[in-house]
Amino acid sequence: MESNAAGKGSSEKNRSIDRGAFTKYLCALLLFGLNGIIASHIALNSYEIVFLRTMIGSGLLIILFLMGGGRFHLKENRRDALFIILSGMAMGTSWMFLYEAYQQIGVSFASLLYYSGPVIVMIMSPVIFGEKLTKPKVTGFMIVLIGIVLVNGRLAAGGENVWGLFCGAMSAVMLFFIITFNKQSRKITGMENAVIQLTVSFLTVAVFVGVKQSFVINVPKEAWPWIIFLGLVNTGIGCYLYFSPLSKIPVQTVAVCGYLEPLSAVVFSALLLGEKMTGTQIAGAVCIIGGAMLGELCR
Repeated sequence: MESNAAGKGSSEKNRSIDRGAFTKYLCALLLFGLNGIIASHIALNSYEIVFLRTMIGSGLLIILFLMGGGRFHLKENRRDALFIILSGMAMGTSWMFLYEAYQQIGVSFASLLYYSGPVIVMIMSPVIFGEKLTKPKVTGFMIVLIGIVLVNGRLAAGGENVWGLFCGAMSAVMLFFIITFNKQSRKITGMENAVIQLTVSFLTVAVFVGVKQSFVINVPKEAWPWIIFLGLVNTGIGCYLYFSPLSKIPVQTVAVCGYLEPLSAVVFSALLLGEKMTGTQIAGAVCIIGGAMLGELCR
């Protein structure tokens, strides 16, 4: 998802794929790929969109979690709870940067920048997790860097979208923290993890909005259907579809198929928003997604 993070430790590599669970997972990725498209129809600041989105989405996710008989284990696993809370704070911050990047440089470019976050984790894994830095990982990282230059080089050279590129890069850095903190949580996983993260992310954005403008948000009438859809469907139901089946899907499948999200975002932005990419930028997109997948496949 926009936090392609929390479920990567929840299943065995050799487990066969449950088709129903896999279908749910793919539907979630496609929903997340539409986030930028829907946000483009909402005439609000990026942090206001994220505030409303996380408020509606977290409320629905809490209801679904409790109706499904879920219960929280924060007291029993305080260390895990701390890391999930930190991850939720990073998620809220990441989404504010990401949605600002959507507005500044477009959905396709912002999505591709955002998804360089897992690659930062891959290259930093020897320092943080003690994992070996293999040749395929280094190769994948270099391919992604080439892709980023190809995709965003012209934008940076123009000097008109420096703020948008900065926001896209910061969203990736925050995604790095989301993944890193999530990897420290061993016992709180799945839906419980998602509920806590999304709720904390809402509270994080709420603090920012409260300090900045005292929760005064003037929402145009025509924006409400898009906001409700983004909050209920893309966030609440999307997170449910994403996290609930993870225990039934092999870890590597989750990691690799997760790149359907940025790929679909690029395709949707071209089809629905008319965003155009040059041949060089398309090659860069292939490098970013392909290089990241190479690093995942060769773990």
